Amino acid sequence: FMAVQKARKESVPKDVIERAIQKGSGTGEDRVVMEHVVFEGYAPHKVPVIIEAYTDNLNRTVPEIRTLFREGQLGGAGSNKFLFEHTGIVEAFHPEAGRDIEEAAIEAGANEVSPLSAGQNDEIPEDATGARFITDRTGVHETSMWLTANGWTVVTSELGYVPKQIPELTEEQLAGVGEFLQALEDHDDVHRVWAALA
Repeated sequence: FMAVQKARKESVPKDVIERAIQKGSGTGEDRVVMEHVVFEGYAPHKVPVIIEAYTDNLNRTVPEIRTLFREGQLGGAGSNKFLFEHTGIVEAFHPEAGRDIEEAAIEAGANEVSPLSAGQNDEIPEDATGARFITDRTGVHETSMWLTANGWTVVTSELGYVPKQIPELTEEQLAGVGEFLQALEDHDDVHRVWAALA
């Protein structure tokens, strides 16, 4: 749903959107069967990482991801998921600066909230109140709907992984981890990268 909204915002033609939906859902002439794959491992300096990917060819994707982990360590299933909370995440902004995000979180049914700036999500305007709401996995839709109905613009609404602990790193170490994560995010099949970073 969010992807369709973003495509419309970018003026992508309706027939292109419909073809992409058909292709991804396995219907139509160009159908492709995509598999959802989750990789777990560690970035340099033992920073836990979870990668979600969608691929039409596991035999291509797995070795490519393994190669990207030469700077870190690719683990097996369950090797680090326990270091994250699998939860609902809603990122949104209100056009008024100085909005009370704690009050909005309570009203929207979120469990936690933290400020979110344009530097953390480029869809948040500089002069707006940005916030990241953490919900139960079943509460993402409800929280998004409340925010939308109360003047907020939802830019991200998804299930994701929130780290339970953040390791302390130097600026130099952070830069190395950032390069590693960027290489993962640049892979065509990678949908989302979750890392234990602030």
